[in-house]
Amino acid sequence: MPADANPSGDIFGGWVLSQMDIAGGIHAGQRAQGRVATVAIEAMHFIKPVHVGDVLCVYASPERIGRTSLAVRLEAWALRKRLGERVKVTEGIFTFVALDAEGRPAPIPPARAEQ
Repeated sequence: MPADANPSGDIFGGWVLSQMDIAGGIHAGQRAQGRVATVAIEAMHFIKPVHVGDVLCVYASPERIGRTSLAVRLEAWALRKRLGERVKVTEGIFTFVALDAEGRPAPIPPARAEQ
């Protein structure tokens, strides 16, 4: 949206980062089977700008899984002017910690076997 852009028509990097954090949190929460919180962002690269009118697509894949935390590799791609060329615009690794009902770190359950 125009309110999320600078005067040149490029979307603010912070807005893109927040969308990636939402997508990563969904992915991490599904794997942790519960609540998660972002604890670190590493290796963040802004490759190309996102423009007003682009559609932002964020893709997540597991990078590493520890006892209570997991790192998720995120890539953001833009569809130029909603239907046009698909270009990679941003990538990074976000680390999340699984939390229990009291907000303390919680163990991540073992992965379920695919059926």
